Formats: sequence, structure tokens, C-alpha cells
Amino acid sequence: MQEPKRSRPSPDNDTPPLPLLAVRGAIGGVLMGLANLVPGISGGTMLLAAGVYPRFINAIGEVTTLKFRKASLLLLGSVVVSALLAIVLFAGPVKDLVVHHRWIMYSLFIGLTLGGLPVVWRLIGGRPGADVWVAALCGFVAMSALAYFQMNGGGGAERAGLLMMFFAGVAGASAMILPGVSGGYLLLVLGVYVPILSGVSLAKDAAKAGDFNALMDPALNVILPVGVGVVVGVVVVSNVLRLLLRRCEKPTLGVLLGLLLGAVVGLWPFQQINTQPEVGSVIKGRTITLGSSIPEKAGDPVTTTYVYKDTREPVDFEDYPTEVFTPSVVQAGSSVGLIVIGIFVTLLVDRVGGGKKGTAAGSGDG
Repeated sequence: MQEPKRSRPSPDNDTPPLPLLAVRGAIGGVLMGLANLVPGISGGTMLLAAGVYPRFINAIGEVTTLKFRKASLLLLGSVVVSALLAIVLFAGPVKDLVVHHRWIMYSLFIGLTLGGLPVVWRLIGGRPGADVWVAALCGFVAMSALAYFQMNGGGGAERAGLLMMFFAGVAGASAMILPGVSGGYLLLVLGVYVPILSGVSLAKDAAKAGDFNALMDPALNVILPVGVGVVVGVVVVSNVLRLLLRRCEKPTLGVLLGLLLGAVVGLWPFQQINTQPEVGSVIKGRTITLGSSIPEKAGDPVTTTYVYKDTREPVDFEDYPTEVFTPSVVQAGSSVGLIVIGIFVTLLVDRVGGGKKGTAAGSGDG
């Protein structure tokens, strides 16, 4: 009697059909793009929710080691393209909300940040040892110090320079690797969050208008250096973190836990733009002074504006310094409610993904 023919085991037995994989990647990419626009929520968490996080990590590892499989290339392509589209389409609206409704958005950001803590805690697993707590304390102190530095005017000088934009891209790339790390928040504390969103929005408007000259400035000074930083960050940071997670997984996750907790320090919601900054103060490393706007038509009043002393260019409203204010009872209560909503949203997204394959380094490597 002939023995039945046995199928050979394949490492891709659990890989869904390619069209389904592309759809999952596109959904995860859109969520990741939106997450990178919103300080507090992690692109990695969004990929977990879409059920493609482990495959995404594996795909990066394969491509960076010159192993080109159809499934990996398709997944990476669908995630990257859909994430870029989400960023381009929503950069302007999100920037406007942060500029004009800061306390509302920051309250949501706090909730989204705190909602990411269970994700990292589950990745740690079991009862954390002393090494995890020490690492978490180091991460908390580092992020708290960075947040304090940013809230007190640090990081303003040359924050829109090419080198800073490159490092911003590297920082943003870290959010694509580990769930719980918010690329948007790192951009916020580095002082480049609004400049990047403004650059993307300006580039989109210039492209729509067919104005090549207007497109060149945001393209060369924002999009190109940030894009190069993202590429370098994905390649370098992903492989470094994969190595750390394999050799000292729990302390690494402990640092991540501390970074999340420290992030809340820099998201005090009751901040608003100071509409009357002091003459002689420094914004983006440049001294500001008073200037007069040119009326658009005869009869319009001449209004006083703030300009940069060296070039007399007007200061963009979103670049004005912020100040802390005392909230009303309604604002304080609303802030607490928004924080709860933010926590619920992040937990719901994670719940949809079912916490699948909660291995930090990604399962199925090989």
C-alpha cells in the first residue's frame, strides 16, 4: 500500500493570500500614518491592531539583508504608500487643531499615551525584575528631562534646520519598529512637529497649484531630509532594536515603558499660544520685533505684526511661544474626559488586534 504523500512544511503556511495581506498592510499603513501625525499614539501599536506587526518587522529584516520575497515586498509597499498618503492628506488639519485647540488635542494625546502602557506591559510579561524597573526609571528620567527642556524654550534654535529635520526622520522611524513609541511625540519635544506638518501641508498646496518654485522650499528643507532620516532610521534602528530585544529584551522594554510615562510630563494640556510675545525674544534662533502689515486693498487698516529682525519676514502664528494658563472648571473636567477617551481609543485599537503575537522582536523570524 502506497504511503500518502506528505506536504512539506513551509515557513509561509500562516501567511494569508497576497491580496488580503496587501489590504491588511494598507489599513495598518493608514493607521500608522495618522499615528505619526498625533503625538502620543504609536505607529507600531497601529500595526499590531491591523495584525501585521510581526510580519512587518520580519519584512524589514529580510529587505535590509537583501532577501526579497514577494510577500515581504508587497507588505512593505502597501504599508509605506498608504502611510505616506495619510500623512499628506491629514497633515494640514491635524496641525491646525494642535495650533488653535491645543489643550483639547493635548488632553487626547495624554490619553492616547497612557493607553499604550498596557501594550508594553504585556510585551514585558510575567513579573518584572529589578533590571526592568531600573531601565524604566532611566527612560522616565530621560524623557521627562527632554520634555522639561522643550516646555521651557529649549530646542527652539535652529529646530527647522536640515540636520534637525534629518534627526526628526530618524526619531519618527523608531515609532515604526516598537509598539508604544510615539514618533509624533518625539517630534513634538524636539520642536519640529509643527514645522514638519507645515512643510508637508505647504508642499501639498504648491503641488495642487502647480507652483514648482513654492514646492522647492518645503521639499528640500523638510520633506527630503525627513525622508532620508526615516529611511536611515528604519534600517539602522530596526536592526539595533531587534538585536537588543533578542539579547536583553526585558530591560529594553523597561526603557520603553519609562519613555511612555515620561512622555506625559511634556503634554501638560493647559497651554496656549502667546499672541503678544515680547519684542526682542528669540524664535527659531532669530530675534523678533514689531512690523506693519501691508493692506490688501485701499481703506484697510494697517495692522501691527511680529517680524524677524534680520529679514523682516512675518513670524508664523504657529511659531509664537506658548504659555501656561489656569483652566476653568469646565475645561478641567473636559480635559479629564478627553484623557479617558484617549485611553479608551488606544485600548480599543489594541483590542481589535487581539494583542496578537505580542513578542517584541516579532515572531517567526528566520
